[in-house]
Amino acid sequence: MKKVLVIEDNDQNLYLIRFILKKNGYEVVEARTGEDGVRMAAELNPDLILMDIQLPYIDGLEATRRIRASMGGNIPIIAVTSHAMTGDREKSIEAGCTGYIEKPINPETIMLEIEKFV
Repeated sequence: MKKVLVIEDNDQNLYLIRFILKKNGYEVVEARTGEDGVRMAAELNPDLILMDIQLPYIDGLEATRRIRASMGGNIPIIAVTSHAMTGDREKSIEAGCTGYIEKPINPETIMLEIEKFV
């Protein structure tokens, strides 16, 4: 079973992502802050990380940089964000994200996006 670390602080988004992933046969591990996400990524070595960009304390871009600095580029990290401004996708990729999914999450298409990276 593939393990996905979801780093997300919003209860509704976390519920939806967890529900969709579990329904599709993935093990889901959750972190609520960037710091916890960085720590859990190192401990668990997940198959995929879904990274919210707006997080408390350190944002998702900084958390991604820290994961890449400590673990390299083997784990796909997908930015999941409501930041859909011009240049935000590029900022995410520059920070080390492998992909980019815009919120609101579309339950019908999110698995197609996720499965490109797993």
